[in-house]
Amino acid sequence: MEVILLKDVKTLGKAGEIVKVNDGYARNFILKKGFGMEATAKNVNEMKLKKANEDRLEAARVKEAQDLAARLEGKKVTVRVKAGEGGKIFGSVAAKEIAENVESQLGIAIDKKKLVLAEPIRNCGAFEVPVRLYRDVTAKLSIQVEAD
Repeated sequence: MEVILLKDVKTLGKAGEIVKVNDGYARNFILKKGFGMEATAKNVNEMKLKKANEDRLEAARVKEAQDLAARLEGKKVTVRVKAGEGGKIFGSVAAKEIAENVESQLGIAIDKKKLVLAEPIRNCGAFEVPVRLYRDVTAKLSIQVEAD
């Protein structure tokens, strides 16, 4: 019997694959537990349509992330903080402050989790901060930290 897997099954394959298994194994385990469904022509066609729809949505998300990356690329954001002698900041500038300043200065809302900071900024000066918008879509944002 051929079965379309709905979930990953360790010994058989990944979700979306069509695998051939014994009839008893299919009826008593895969179908009963909801790990798969019988590979009829209707079900195979539905899976193909679902996969095509998911691919289209994925392409739209990537395009949206690329457009946002193009809008962010080369932009400069100024963050004003209290600092002491020698440009040493009281505290640090974290992703949250950078995201708030990007929204207020550029009008672009960015989730603070998308900003890739190895560690918080603790000195005044210019910094390049990568923004990971999607899997393979990253933009560089220039951050200027100035003493208030």
